[in-house]
Formats: sequence, C-alpha cells, structure tokens
Amino acid sequence: MAAQKVNLVLAARRKEPMEKLATELRQKYGVEIVVEPIDLAAPGAAARLKSSLDDQSLQIDILVNNAGYGLHGDFLDTPLERTTDMIQLNITAVTELSFIFGQDMAARGSGQILLIASILSFQPVPGFAAYAATKSYVLSFGEALHDELRPRGVTVTCLCPGHTETGFDSAASAPVSPMLRILTMKPRPVAKGGLHALSQGKASVVAGFMNKIIIFSNRLTPRSMQRAVMKSATGG
Repeated sequence: MAAQKVNLVLAARRKEPMEKLATELRQKYGVEIVVEPIDLAAPGAAARLKSSLDDQSLQIDILVNNAGYGLHGDFLDTPLERTTDMIQLNITAVTELSFIFGQDMAARGSGQILLIASILSFQPVPGFAAYAATKSYVLSFGEALHDELRPRGVTVTCLCPGHTETGFDSAASAPVSPMLRILTMKPRPVAKGGLHALSQGKASVVAGFMNKIIIFSNRLTPRSMQRAVMKSATGG
C-alpha cells in the first residue's frame, strides 16, 4: 500500500517493530506513517484507537483487519483463557473495528474494509477447532457486510489465505506437514491479491490457484472427508 503512495496508520502491540517499518516506508516511498501501539485484543481497544485518531484529525479510508492468531491442539488440552483471548481478537475486535470505522465510511459514502479470513473458514478443522470457527465467522460476517454496506458506498472484501510464510506457525505452536510446505505462499502475493479483490469490489477471494482448487473440491466431498483431509494436512 505504501508503494501506491497510501499514507498508513500501523496499529499493533509492539511499538519498536512498527517504528522500524514506518521509518523504512517513509524513506522508501515518501508516505506519512502514524504508529499506534495498542493491544487490539483488549476490551474497548477499537474505541480507544478511533479516539486517538480523531484527536489527530486522521480519517481512515481503508481499514485492513489483519490482527489475529491461531491456536493448534485439541480444544480440551488448550487453556480456556488462551482460546477466549483468541476469540476476543479474531472476532470481537474485528467486529468492533468494522462497526466503528464503518460508521464513518458510511456517513461519508465511501470507504473500504478488508477482512482476513482463511481457507479454514470453509470447513471444520480438528486441531484448529476454535481458530477455524473464528475465521468462519469472519467470512460469513464480511460477505454479509459486503451486501449491507455496498449501497452506502463502502466496499467490504474477505481475503481467504491458505498457509502463508509468516509467524503464524510459531505463534500457534503448529507443525508444518509436507503437504502444507508444498502449498505455502509468500506474504506479498497474498496481500496483493487481497488488495486487488478489494479494488475490484469483490465480496471474497481465495489466495492462490491451488487453494482455490481445494476450496472448490469442498463442494464435491462430504464434510466427514473434509475433516479427515484437514486433520491430516494441519497435523490435527
């Protein structure tokens, strides 16, 4: 986005990595970057972020709901507090951010919201039971908002990546199967595909040709088979 001369607000927990990235983007692309250190999983974080931006007279035209993480392992073997924290970030924060910034966009009659779901949104996934369910929410929520907000000038698009080369695996304590290694995508084409779909006004997009084939095959297979395949692929 910075390469397209889009000014940015970076919001995440750790200030130092964001400041480093902001410095690099300012120098390389000449864009304005505002860094907002905030834990988006904390209750009321979306409202605090909006208040801080209002105080700086900053208007958000494109909201990218990219914050989120997964937990791998059997549901009953995972501490409940970790699961509820993940739900807070993956579902509640996404809902609050979309509402708070979406209100302003609808009032102006323009704006874009990109939600990050997953190819795990399309079926139950043993080993990622709660995480996959949160992403099912994001996909359903986003596609519904796409139709609700389109008449008000706001575009909502859901990006559904497959396995991507990020810090997701280490954060989720998830093994990477040989199948996943073959399907792994680099972050840049995933991000570019999502932004392109947003610019085209699409309701949702699955990143990557092979991932598209996997999701299409779901239409032809029973859900019991889908669960078995996903359990094998994700090490569930």
